[in-house]
Amino acid sequence: MNRRSRFLTLGATLAWCAIVIARSSAFDGQYAAKPAEGVPTFSKDVAPILFKNCAGCHRPGEIAPMSFLTYEDVRPWAKGIRDEVADGTMPPWHADAPHGTFLNERSLTAAEKDTIARWANGGAPKGDPKDMPAAPSFADGWMVGKPDVVLEMTEPYTLPADGTIQYEYFYIPTNFTEPKWVKSIEIRPGNREVVHHVLVYYRATPDMQRTPVLRPNAQTARTPEDQPPGASPSTAPPSGIRVSPPKRGLPPRRLLATYAPGTVSQTAPDGTAFRLEPGGIIELQMHYTTKGEPSTDRTKVGLIYSKETAPLEVRPGQFINGSFTLPAGAADVAVDADVEFLQDATVWGIFPHTHLRGKKWSYKMILPDGTTTTILSVPKYDFNWQTYYMFKEPLKVTKGTKIVSTAWYDNSPANKANPDPKMDVRWGDQTWEEMQYTGILFTPAVPPTPIVK
Repeated sequence: MNRRSRFLTLGATLAWCAIVIARSSAFDGQYAAKPAEGVPTFSKDVAPILFKNCAGCHRPGEIAPMSFLTYEDVRPWAKGIRDEVADGTMPPWHADAPHGTFLNERSLTAAEKDTIARWANGGAPKGDPKDMPAAPSFADGWMVGKPDVVLEMTEPYTLPADGTIQYEYFYIPTNFTEPKWVKSIEIRPGNREVVHHVLVYYRATPDMQRTPVLRPNAQTARTPEDQPPGASPSTAPPSGIRVSPPKRGLPPRRLLATYAPGTVSQTAPDGTAFRLEPGGIIELQMHYTTKGEPSTDRTKVGLIYSKETAPLEVRPGQFINGSFTLPAGAADVAVDADVEFLQDATVWGIFPHTHLRGKKWSYKMILPDGTTTTILSVPKYDFNWQTYYMFKEPLKVTKGTKIVSTAWYDNSPANKANPDPKMDVRWGDQTWEEMQYTGILFTPAVPPTPIVK
């Protein structure tokens, strides 16, 4: 198990504590009361870094197993923090790009890493309490702030101890009587141990005419669900427990938000918002995994409304390749997918998604004249910490522009996370299968127009 997993996995907390506290014996078990000259202190130098970059997860009730809100919380972990920061494992950030390329970048600067290293090596002194900044405040139980409305599964879902669970679907009425402009959407699993991912769809009768924007490559976009029954053994219906299948006869659906390990919320960029028609229904597509004992989940979605007077609509979309095969034992298999823009648009962010065999990603933008630019490189993709990469300078794309994604997979025994290197792998819902999926946030140049009834 690597250091990142020790930081994020609740079950390993006690073992990791023992290791780090043992390492701290190098400090003679004592807190440095008076720092040596030139040694950074927690109060003045380290706390601002941790509060800004780490406390969102490292606080009670969140995904990290230890809190970083006080000196007493942090001090036993000083050497562990130093090591995690030095090798780039923490904060988790996997894009290879100049600092400042992405709005939601979590990596530390070289100066910040140096400050933490010199602090830990110098005895991890607390410093003058008067220098301590105020601890960041958070809405209880939420990452991005107190929601204006919380939409929750109507009742808990019960999981068995073992077995495969097909995607389950749950429906939550919004009772909106007028259109809502939403700034932030946060998905909160009731039980993180069993929720693998969530797709939030909005089902409503359209009151605006939205023009098509994305045209996936028909040769790569098909998934087993698109194929006729019995087309081949690889497209057979998935087996497993299913209690809550998708409903029929509902209004059209469109993707609204995504939850995966590392991605819990989506916030529309400045000047934009998600638009929800009145009378809509939230549809949750839930991917559950059993954990060896019976358990329950009751996932909820929090919405924060936009305060901007005339935001542009930001729209989530996706493009995939569902037609690949990863040969058994193959260590480096590349799978491409692409999407073409049918009109000018602004691209705000990209979300790469594979399962346990995925190891890296690359995205290129190809203009109509053939000019090609790399817009995102993820050389060390991490299934346990997935990210919606939000561009600081959004991409302005013209009609006819293509975005081409390439994902690389390791289906060999050398991949320690590989569920079974002896099997050929194709597209599938479950973690031991694979996906080549990209989420994309964009705003089309042509705004929606009211539907005349």
